[in-house]
Amino acid sequence: MEEKSKVIFGNVMSDKVYKSAVKSKKKFIKKFGDDSNVDYPIYIQKNEHIGDSLGVYDILLKEGDSPEEFDHEKGIIVGNIRMGFGHYRISMAMASAAKAMGYIPYWMDLNGYPQTTCTKVISAQNDLYSLGSRLSKNALFNKLVWEPTNYETFRQLKYNASDQKNAELMAPVYRNVPKDIPVIGTHVWPAQAAIHAGMKNVVNAIPDNWPMALHFAEGSVHTIQCKNAYMGYLICNGMNGDEVCKEMPNEDLVYTGHYIDHELVSNIEADCDARMARKAKGAPMRFLLTIGGAGAQKEIFAAIIKYLLPMIKDNKAALYVNVGDYKNVWDDLSKDIPEMAGVATEHFNEFEATTKFAEEALTGEVTGIHAFYHENIFEAVYCTNLLMRSADVLVTKPSELAFYPVPKLFIKRVGKHEMWGAIHSAEMGDGTLECRDIPHTLQMIDIFMKDDKLLGEMCDSIRLNKSVGLYDGAYKVVEIAMGLKEKNK
Repeated sequence: MEEKSKVIFGNVMSDKVYKSAVKSKKKFIKKFGDDSNVDYPIYIQKNEHIGDSLGVYDILLKEGDSPEEFDHEKGIIVGNIRMGFGHYRISMAMASAAKAMGYIPYWMDLNGYPQTTCTKVISAQNDLYSLGSRLSKNALFNKLVWEPTNYETFRQLKYNASDQKNAELMAPVYRNVPKDIPVIGTHVWPAQAAIHAGMKNVVNAIPDNWPMALHFAEGSVHTIQCKNAYMGYLICNGMNGDEVCKEMPNEDLVYTGHYIDHELVSNIEADCDARMARKAKGAPMRFLLTIGGAGAQKEIFAAIIKYLLPMIKDNKAALYVNVGDYKNVWDDLSKDIPEMAGVATEHFNEFEATTKFAEEALTGEVTGIHAFYHENIFEAVYCTNLLMRSADVLVTKPSELAFYPVPKLFIKRVGKHEMWGAIHSAEMGDGTLECRDIPHTLQMIDIFMKDDKLLGEMCDSIRLNKSVGLYDGAYKVVEIAMGLKEKNK
């Protein structure tokens, strides 16, 4: 196995940094064991939740006669983890684009193999990250720990050195995966693990637009969603303190645009036209509130719901509230706002009904509050995608949803790296600035409600952005991955 913790894109790590990386790996081995010599079997089956809609097949590690075989011509692996909802959502965009382009997406969740050291390591770090997200509601913790960690600690090359060592423990899950099939990693760990395992055609789809060495998987092609991030990654900006770093090779870094599902990109004009038509006839303005995996925005959403309730009852506004797979969040909101009871409809664990509601909302009337909860992770995440098309304004923190082609109201971030999502969206004209407190959030709701100028300008920007290919990133990532396969034959 090639050593990737000593030199990162030509930047030599100190002995201290390397020893720290080795120590990190040993710590995980002591806690979770080392299964480097385990021969995990491969089992492929159609995903029961998004298999039909996105053409997805799951790669599982278990014994038995697999009902499916890898397609070596059209197959493409989407490697991901569940850490919040963001990486799953980006993976769905890749799968959607791959299907639309005639390929077969194989879903490989490295956090879904509980018998492996790989999943144990990822789950432990996921739990730690989720805890940090929740604790970030404390202003002092957020200022002294959480924001510096997400902004500067993850930015450093030495952090990548440790991650590369730890990713060696994740490689065994790829042992029996055909090495020629392209891999798109929507988190750095699936990309790093694929490289360590000898996969030949790997694309590392970087989610954030704040350049961080955390996202490096040297040996893969790194794709970037926006130009300012491209420049930051090119020169490894600030990734080794004040030192000038050696730059990334041109062939290792590609700007693609935003990673968006085919279903959303192909309907941009129709959906924007429908938004403006609803506004012109005075239909209730539809706000989509989506709560991420950590549920850290509950208090903000409670304030928004309380503020909008009179307008909802007066049929001037309507709400979609997707709490994902966190029913406790909806239970808490219902307890805190008992006035919702008369106007709220619950769509719980009925994905077919949710899909039908989303389809009918494209042309039909929507009033009141509609709450959505699905215990299955695929349904919980994709619910937002389904509702997005018929929503007028998406209310979200500036995470991966900052890149989606829908008018957006950005609430307070969870981690300073997310700040740049709102900045980029505002520059592209399809989202607001980040509203860092409740009064500014409610001010933006008022502006959206008052007239059609802001909504109209955002819809115009979304149409323009589509015309220049801004939302074509997922297609381009798939093209790059399949191109690597042809190149490396």
